[in-house]
Amino acid sequence: MAAAITLAAETPTLSAANTGFILICSALVMLMTPGLAFFYGGMVRVKSTLNMLMMSFISLGIVTVLWVLYGFSMAFGTDSGGLVGWNSHWVGLGDIGLTELWDGHTIPVFTFLVFQLMFAVLTPALISGALADRVKFTAWALFITLWATVVYFPVAHWVWGAGGWAFELGVIDFAGGTAVHINAGAAALGVILVIGKRVGFKKDPMRPHSLPLVMLGAALLWFGWFGFNAGSWLGNDDGVGALMFVNTQVATAAAVLGWLAYEKIRHGAFTTLGAASGAVSGLVAITPAGGAVSPLGAIAVGAVAGVLCAMAVGLKYQFGYDDSLDVVGVHLVGGIIGSLLVGFFASGKGQSNVRGLFYGGGLDQFWKQCAGVFGVLAYSLVVSAVLAFLLDRTIGMRVSEDDEVAGIDRAEHAETAYDFSGAGGGAARNAAQAPLVPAESKKVDA
Repeated sequence: MAAAITLAAETPTLSAANTGFILICSALVMLMTPGLAFFYGGMVRVKSTLNMLMMSFISLGIVTVLWVLYGFSMAFGTDSGGLVGWNSHWVGLGDIGLTELWDGHTIPVFTFLVFQLMFAVLTPALISGALADRVKFTAWALFITLWATVVYFPVAHWVWGAGGWAFELGVIDFAGGTAVHINAGAAALGVILVIGKRVGFKKDPMRPHSLPLVMLGAALLWFGWFGFNAGSWLGNDDGVGALMFVNTQVATAAAVLGWLAYEKIRHGAFTTLGAASGAVSGLVAITPAGGAVSPLGAIAVGAVAGVLCAMAVGLKYQFGYDDSLDVVGVHLVGGIIGSLLVGFFASGKGQSNVRGLFYGGGLDQFWKQCAGVFGVLAYSLVVSAVLAFLLDRTIGMRVSEDDEVAGIDRAEHAETAYDFSGAGGGAARNAAQAPLVPAESKKVDA
């Protein structure tokens, strides 16, 4: 009887609280994709606004369908050689029981898969910021389809799937520093090296057209990121999810301060764009590390990321690659920083007892983090460049130069973000809005 009682105590049962919490977190992560669309949409010129929004929104459609058909199976199914998963019963999601629990946790499989779906949607959308102004929408949609299949789904298995090589090695990635941010940042670099620079790069002004839109997007990302990070523990029975929530706020705040301080020293001003970009860099960096570090460690991670990412965004001018909206400088560099700093700041009091160098753990975890970082970086960079090359040689990745100069919104979507045809004040506005009056009625009384 005692053995039976012990066994029953160890068997997980469905938790309504944890299930509800993860469903809410899933909705928050979904909000990050529209938030990213606004963030990127405000950073481009007026003539590219709608295209930038659509490059994020189309990911919600494409990746959702792929996830149901085979993506979830590839990412979290039974391992094959540490490289990819597969479970034929998950294809189409028809054989999953409504109350079937996820792998030793207290939430249903459906709850876990929809949470992870939102990660899969967001990751290719991140890439789009590097390609602003110049990519055919059809080519982008096809790239997302191929990239999610041969890059994201396998890499998610490496990092989070039971049996994945990075998972088995002990690489710490709480919520996606390698699988999401390094993956997307490396992919962005691979694609832009293939498709080349925008017309007028380093010659024409390419300033953000709407900084309020950028700040709105950054705020939505910051808000949604609490679900992204805290939800990744799949519950909060032991307080680790709450630690991650706190560290997400702390690191992001420190990154904003770090970026702005660097900007003031380097350029002489505190800019709105710098504050928004600093927030995103901190969010990126704490994503892999937040479950392993203390709040003081989170401050260090955020501050380092804020300064180094601010420095990194200028590298495109030195090396000549056109990363339109600094995906490489923020997501790739920020993901690398956060992932590697786990090897220094892991406290042994969070998600595991692993300790970093500054807590007496030596460099063992640092080398594991290096393996995860550079393994994902190399794979995503090479495969993404190959995919872009094949698409460019077949259907063509770029719009024509004339369409790029005139505006990709009109060329690809037959729309514009803002209609100024009725703009004007006073008599001009009244004249535009006044109804037509027959000529014979326009008589002045004596």
